[in-house]
Amino acid sequence: MNSLSLGPLRCAWWPYRRGDDAEARVRGWLGDLWALPPGALSIARDPYGRPYLQAGTHRVDLNWSHSGERLLAVCAEQVKVGADIELLRPRPAALALAQRFFDGEEAAGLAAMADDPARLQTAFTRLWCAKEAVLKAHGRGLAFGLTKLRFVLDEQDLPRLAACDPALGAPDDWGLHAWTSEPGYWATLAYKRS
Repeated sequence: MNSLSLGPLRCAWWPYRRGDDAEARVRGWLGDLWALPPGALSIARDPYGRPYLQAGTHRVDLNWSHSGERLLAVCAEQVKVGADIELLRPRPAALALAQRFFDGEEAAGLAAMADDPARLQTAFTRLWCAKEAVLKAHGRGLAFGLTKLRFVLDEQDLPRLAACDPALGAPDDWGLHAWTSEPGYWATLAYKRS
């Protein structure tokens, strides 16, 4: 297991096989964090299916994601969190997906990379992870709409939230941590104070 702490956020990632019980793995990790047996922790879900732990007056926000052979999880108190991890792989339809589902400026930026397929694939994955992490932290997931938030990539091709639907708050309300969690994987955590 690999882990990191960012202020109130605790994050970990592990090997994962399709069909494994991701929630059980996350519950075990949470038990280790608080020195409790995993069976003592009950993961509840809000009306949209968003997971959390409720222990007395403490509510711990949770989120996890899996792709390829990795599972990523994040938790925090008094912060809404979202996570996404993606296996870096060829995505031949990346530009078509962006033109259909992304903000127009994002799609135009990706179209400008069409002559550099490797950079286009990387940029698409980074934007996708950022969008999914924020929308999962918001609580509605992809169903809220990928066009309702716009990211820009900085000089290191790291995503920054530039504009969003008022229901998400202001772009500055959001924190984002994006990194290569290990070779072949891109991970993103999004968080917003409750």
